Amino acid sequence: MNENDKGNGALVRVDGVDKVFHRGAEDIHVLADLSLQVSDREFLALMGPSGSGKSTLLNLIGGLDRPSKGSVWVGRERIDQLSDQQLAHWRGRHIGFVFQLYNLMPVLSAERNVELPLLLTHLSKAERRKHVATALAVVGLSHRAKHYPRTLSGGEQQRVGIARAIVTDPTLLLCDEPTGDLDRKAGNEILDLLQALNREHGKTIIMVTHDPHASARAQRTVYLNKGQLGSEPEK
Repeated sequence: MNENDKGNGALVRVDGVDKVFHRGAEDIHVLADLSLQVSDREFLALMGPSGSGKSTLLNLIGGLDRPSKGSVWVGRERIDQLSDQQLAHWRGRHIGFVFQLYNLMPVLSAERNVELPLLLTHLSKAERRKHVATALAVVGLSHRAKHYPRTLSGGEQQRVGIARAIVTDPTLLLCDEPTGDLDRKAGNEILDLLQALNREHGKTIIMVTHDPHASARAQRTVYLNKGQLGSEPEK
């Protein structure tokens, strides 16, 4: 298999990845010879105990960090070999992030928060507004577009976060504990929305979660423990 063809057959391909963090004279091995493939339009849940490397793996796939060893492909692009500038541009086109704590700007309305990723594009103001309106409609928040985060419930704030993640029509949605700060009812609504984005809009989703109730919504669940993928832990 040559370098140009290696990304074929899976949207995401992580091959033989190690990740080591250096803390003074100490080396902390977070991921060890890890390989993973995620198909186009798949909804994958990634589970494991705290400190198992789930968020680290998500950051490598999203181009927020680089492996110490191995390769990370998304589509036909080997992203671990891109320059910092190329990687920033690539993330803007291909990755939508959804965070546990929403990461909304409190001084901006819902629609302005959703617009933020589009400010890095060449779209006109009218085109940006159209994209924002579409994203808010998809998450069911058109009627709350002018509202500020402090006036929104936790579930509504997370919907704004998801609208912001999808407004650029990214290749891949990366969700880090998207229901972790929500009660069960609001969490279920967010999971319903993620399933709809996957099934009806064809979005590929990788979701880190501690919650078996959340992982049950995914098409496939993989388990990470001590930096390696394995089977479901015994209960």
